[in-house]
Amino acid sequence: MASDIKRIATIIAAEIGARPEQAAAAIGLLDDGATVPFVARYRKEVTGGLDDTQLR
Repeated sequence: MASDIKRIATIIAAEIGARPEQAAAAIGLLDDGATVPFVARYRKEVTGGLDDTQLR
């Protein structure tokens, strides 16, 4: 399962111009129920500064 998330994060990161670690962090937060606006505003330190456009 973890390897699936890593693979998906790598694909998403390439599409949005981010690092795979940033995408994996965003996936985790969104999977835990956080909303895009919440992550974009209050979890920038976790996602490495991904904005709402990248998170969508």
